[in-house]
This record gives sequence, structure tokens and C-alpha cells, in this order.
Amino acid sequence: SIIAIVRGTKAKEVIKALEKIPEMLRMSVVEVTLDFSDSMHSIVEKCFPNAMRTLDRFHHQQFCLEALQEVRREYRREQMTKDANDREEHRLRMKELAKNDGPWIDEDGNPIRRNAKFYPKRLENEETRAELLARSKGLLMMSPNKWTDTQKERAEILFREFPAIKTAFSLTHSLRMIFSQKCSKEQGAESLRSWYGKVAEFGNKAFNDIAAAMYDRENEILNYFVNRSTNASAESFNAKVKQFRALLRGIIDRKFFLFRLTKIYA
Repeated sequence: SIIAIVRGTKAKEVIKALEKIPEMLRMSVVEVTLDFSDSMHSIVEKCFPNAMRTLDRFHHQQFCLEALQEVRREYRREQMTKDANDREEHRLRMKELAKNDGPWIDEDGNPIRRNAKFYPKRLENEETRAELLARSKGLLMMSPNKWTDTQKERAEILFREFPAIKTAFSLTHSLRMIFSQKCSKEQGAESLRSWYGKVAEFGNKAFNDIAAAMYDRENEILNYFVNRSTNASAESFNAKVKQFRALLRGIIDRKFFLFRLTKIYA
């Protein structure tokens, strides 16, 4: 195997470095995994023209997770605004009631304690709607079979209170399941077409954009089902290099750094 470290991500610089590899070796490469980057696409097309290009499954899954979290964050912003408005309305009401000498009662005829503080309504798991949305971030990143009992209860309430989050989670999880199944490229294409239809029914812009981007590069995405190749090993190595660099608190001697890196990870 050959490891090349190139400064920066400019296509011209990377192509220049890769062209130092003998052409016969580059022509023998049968598959390259890559992300949605246009520059990476042009690099592979120039340096490895015979290779099958496979888009890494984890990148489009990550896009869906980000879109799902944005749906959750939007609801949380709306809920926090609503709570702030309710709090202000409660303050003004207390101020108005303070002017009256009569009994303090609400619309239902129940007595109101003087100078009562505002408390948002709590759900059956003792969380407010804003707290529910804030604490659901982690569980939405996981498969349901990994949820704890507390997370299962929270998810049930979350999906009941916010059906759009349930739909967004379902779309994200179903995409994960499509790439988890062992099937042919044709079967994968059929599953993706069904997924596109569900995205269209949902009508969320972020998910529509993801589906459109995937449709444009569908053949490269479906190449995953040929050998089930991913960028996992490269991403793992990249994370190790970043962690090693962080432990050193910066690099002064680049050659010695690469020497140590080779001894530890090569």
C-alpha cells in the first residue's frame, strides 16, 4: 500500500502528488471511495480513470442526521420563544391582578396564589417540552435498539408531541437500514427510489436537498452494494493522526513528526 500526505486539499496539488505514482499502478486501481467533494471527484477521475467510484455511505447518512437535528433545533427555538412569551404574559397578568382587591382566580375558577411564579407545563416524564427537545439530541443519533428505557420513554413522548421529528427520524433510520442490508445494486436502487418517495411526501427542504444530491450521484452511491466499501479505515486513521497531533500540542519538526507517525501507525 502507498500512503501520500499532501498539504492542503486543492485538486491540482493532490493530482500532482498522485501522478508521481507509476501510471501502471494507478491504472490498476479498481475502486476508490470518496465523499461528495467535487475536487475529490476530479482527482479520482484524473488519476484513477479505470477505478469504480463509490460514494461513502456514511457521508449521506451524516447529512440526514444533520437535517434531523435541524428539525429538532427548529422546534426547540419555537418552544423557547413560546415559553418566553408565556412567562411575559404571566408576569403581566400578575401585575394586573395586583391592582384588584377581589379574589384571584383563573379561567377555570381555580384560585391563584399571589406572586405565583411561572412554571412551564411538565410532561409525564417530568420534563418540559423545551427540556424534552434538548435532551433528545443523543437518542436521535442512535438506532432504536440501542436506546435505554429512559430514552425509549422520552422518544415515545417526543414523537407524540412532535410528529415531524418522528418522520425525520424514520427517514434517517430507514436510509441507515438500506445500507445495512446485504443486497444487489439493483435491489439497493429500488430501496432508494422508495426512500425518495417518502422524502417527497415529508416535504422538508433539507431532506429534499439531500435526496436531490443523492439522485444526481446515484450510480456512485449504489456502487457501495458491489463490494460494500467505505471510507471507515481512512477516517479512522485521520482521527488517530489528529489526536496524535493534539497530544503534541503542535508540530515544529515535521520530518520527525512523520517519522514517529510511521513508527506508531504504519
